[in-house]
Amino acid sequence: MAAQTPLVQNPLVMEWDTPFALPPFTQIATDQFRPAFDEALREHEQDIAAITANPDAPTFANTIDALELAGRKLNQVGGVFWNLTGTDSTEDLRAIERDISPRLTRHYTAISLNPALFARVADLYGRRETLALDEEQARLLELTYKSFVRTGATLQGADRARYAEIAERLTTLETEFSQNLLANETDFLFELEESDLAGLAEDVKAAAAQTAKERNTAKPYALTLQRSSVEAFLSQSSRRDLREDLFKAWIARGENPGKTDNRPLIAQILALRQEKARLLGYKTYADYKLEPTMAHEPGAAAALMDQLWTPALRRVEEERAALQQSVDEAGGNFTLAAHDWRYYAEKLRASRYALDQAELAGYFQLENMIAAAFYCAEKLFDLRFQRRDDLPVYHPDVRAYEVTDGQGRHVAIFYGDYFARAGKRSGAWMSNFRGQKKLGGEERPVIVNVMNFSKPAPDRPSLLTLTEVITLFHEFGHALHGMLSDVVYPSMSGTSTPTDFVEFPSQVYEHWALRPEVLQKFATHFETGAPMPQALIDRIVAARHFNQGFQTVEFLASALVDFKLHWRADSPEEIGAAEAGVLQDIAMPAFMVMRHRSPHFAHIFAGESYAAGYYSYLWSETLDADGFAAFEEAGDIFDPATAKRLRDHVYAAGNRRDPNAAYAAFRGRAPDTAALLRKKGFV
Repeated sequence: MAAQTPLVQNPLVMEWDTPFALPPFTQIATDQFRPAFDEALREHEQDIAAITANPDAPTFANTIDALELAGRKLNQVGGVFWNLTGTDSTEDLRAIERDISPRLTRHYTAISLNPALFARVADLYGRRETLALDEEQARLLELTYKSFVRTGATLQGADRARYAEIAERLTTLETEFSQNLLANETDFLFELEESDLAGLAEDVKAAAAQTAKERNTAKPYALTLQRSSVEAFLSQSSRRDLREDLFKAWIARGENPGKTDNRPLIAQILALRQEKARLLGYKTYADYKLEPTMAHEPGAAAALMDQLWTPALRRVEEERAALQQSVDEAGGNFTLAAHDWRYYAEKLRASRYALDQAELAGYFQLENMIAAAFYCAEKLFDLRFQRRDDLPVYHPDVRAYEVTDGQGRHVAIFYGDYFARAGKRSGAWMSNFRGQKKLGGEERPVIVNVMNFSKPAPDRPSLLTLTEVITLFHEFGHALHGMLSDVVYPSMSGTSTPTDFVEFPSQVYEHWALRPEVLQKFATHFETGAPMPQALIDRIVAARHFNQGFQTVEFLASALVDFKLHWRADSPEEIGAAEAGVLQDIAMPAFMVMRHRSPHFAHIFAGESYAAGYYSYLWSETLDADGFAAFEEAGDIFDPATAKRLRDHVYAAGNRRDPNAAYAAFRGRAPDTAALLRKKGFV
C-alpha cells in the first residue's frame, strides 16, 4: 500500500468541485480512507458534543434538525467507501473494512447511549403535542425517540455496557461473514472444455470464454458462482454430471471447511442477537425486529407465510410430477433431483408454451431493456435520462446518467453498473452515494444500480434472461424510490422505510417489464432487429404462472428458516442441524433446496437489515399485486392520475408517513391480500 496521503490533499473530506458534486473517483486512492474516516469521525463527535453542550432548552431546531445535519463528512466518506467495498473490493479495502466496521459501531453506539443527548430528545418527545410540528417533523421526532430506545438509550449500568459490547461484536462477525462469502465466490472457478458445453446457448458460451480469458484459466471456458452464470448453466446444460457439480458448489458457498466457514459465525450472531433483544425487553429477536415494520409483530408475518406455504407445496408437487414425467419420457433412468429442476423446467416450458429461454434472450438486449426501464419512468413520472460520459465513474464499465424532469430540471444522477467482475459481491442491489434532502439546502440524490450480468464478448451484445429482465426492473424500481425522493429530512428520504414496505416500489415496477406495450417497443431481436412477435408475447403472458410453485417454495423456505431461527427462545449451536430442523418441520420437499442456505444468506447474516425479515419480499409482493391492479382497473398501465398517486404517496414520500397509511393514500384502501394468490395462479 502506498504511503498515506496528507489529509489536506485528501479528496474524500474536501468539497467536491465536480459536476453535481460527484465523488472525484479518479483522485481517490485506497490509502486515503483511513485518514478520511479519522477526520470525519472527529467532526461528527464535535457535532454531537455541540448539541449536548447547548445551554438552551431543547427545541426541534437545536436538537432534531442538528442531529439530522450532523456528520456530513462521515456520510460523504462512507458513501464512497461502502459502495466500493460492494462493487470493487480488494484485500486492502477489506482490511480497512474489518477495522472501520467495529469502530463505526462503537461511534454510533456511543451516540445512542449518550444520556445528555437522549435527555434532549426525550424532553421533546414528551412535549410533542405542544410543539406545533408538521406531519414529517412529528414522524421524525417519533422515529428518532424510538430509535434511541431501540438502541439501548434506556439501559443502565452493566446492561448498557453489555449492549455496547454486543453491538460491536455483531458488526465484526457480520463483516467477517460477508468477506468469507466474497472469498468463496471470488476464488471459485468452474473450468470447462469445449466438450463440456453441450446444450449451452451461444451467448452463454461467449460469456464463459470471456470469463476464462479475464481470469487466465487453464481451460478455455469458465463459470463463476455468480447467480446469472450458474442459473444459465443449470437451465441449459445437457451434462447432468456437470450440473450436479456446479450446483453442489453453488449451494455450499460459505460452508467450505477452513477459515471461510460461516457456520460458526452464524451461531454466534444468532446468540448475540437474541441476547440484545432480551436486554431491550423483547422475548425474541423477531419480536424486537418486527415491531417497527408493517407487520408489527411476528404472528402477522407468520400468518402470511403460512397462508401461502400450503398452496405453494401443493403446486410444487404438481410441477415435480410433470418434470419427472419429462425425465422418464426422455429415457432418464433417475429420480428428479435439485440440480435437474431448472433444466427440465425449461424443457417443459418450451414444450407447453413454445418458450425457449435462449430464444427469448435474443430479444432481451441489455441496452434495450435499460431503455425500456427509462421509458416506463418517463411515461409514469415524466423523467428523462441523458447519458453523460463526462461525469466521473468508479469503474470503466459503469454508465452515468443525468436525470431531469419534463421541464428540464435536475432530479438526480443515476449510475448503472451491470456486469459481474472479480471483487464485486454477488446479487443485485440499489445504493446511493448521496441521498436527497432539503434541510440545510436542497441536495439531489446520486443513485446506483448494481447487477451481475455476464459480460459478453466484445463483438456480441449482452443478452438477458427473462429473470434478469425482471431483476433489472426490480432494482430500477428501488432506484426510482431514491431518485424521486422529495422530503425535508435526510434520515427520512428515499428507501429509508421499513423493510416490508421498501420492496413495494421495486416489486410493483417489475410489472411493466413484460407488458405487451413495453415488449412491442423494446424487445427487438439482436440479429434481425425485428420486434418480438405478438404470438411470442402471448406465450410469455400465458406462461406467467409456470414454475410458480418452485419459485415460491424456494423463496419461502429461506424466509421461514430466517424467521424461525430468530423467533425461538434459544440460539442453536449448530446451524446445519437447526436449518435442517426447520425444513423438516415445514415439510420442505426433498427434491428442492432453499433459495439462500444459511451459510451464504447475506441478507440476514452480513448485516441486520433483513434479519428476521426476509419475509418482507412476500409482504411487499402482496402490496405490488394489489397496487398494480390499480392501473389495470384504470384501463391504462400508464394512467396519469394513478401514477401521480403512486409518485406522491410512495416514491417521493420516503418515510414521512406510516407505510400502512401511505399505501392506503395511494390505493384508497388497505391492500387486498388475496391479490397475491391470484398473481401466483394459486386460486
